Amino acid sequence: MIGLTKWTLIIITKEVSGAMNITDVRVKKVGNEGKLKAYVSVTFDNDFVVHNLKVINGQSGIFVAMPSRKTTSGEFKDVAHPINSSFREVLQRAVLEAYNKEIESQSDTEDTQQTDTNPAE
Repeated sequence: MIGLTKWTLIIITKEVSGAMNITDVRVKKVGNEGKLKAYVSVTFDNDFVVHNLKVINGQSGIFVAMPSRKTTSGEFKDVAHPINSSFREVLQRAVLEAYNKEIESQSDTEDTQQTDTNPAE
């Protein structure tokens, strides 16, 4: 635990407790093939960032997967994740809204490029 005592951790927890705000969501789309649609970084309170959340198109639709690592036994374990379902919903909503805006923005850019290269006669 990086040399912190139990008491130090309690004091730090009390100082930073409270509502965390999502202050930035950055989306990096990946190719259209496969289930993985994007990697996402989420910043909290302009102070802490979590990288490598994933937007995945699963059997039940699009969802957000937390960053994970593969264990020696071959299973994947989350590196960071929400502790309760209400914050998971808030986080998923923010990530999917940013992802959808990125999709719309990319679609608008493609439409503009097609209009510029194929002017109406």
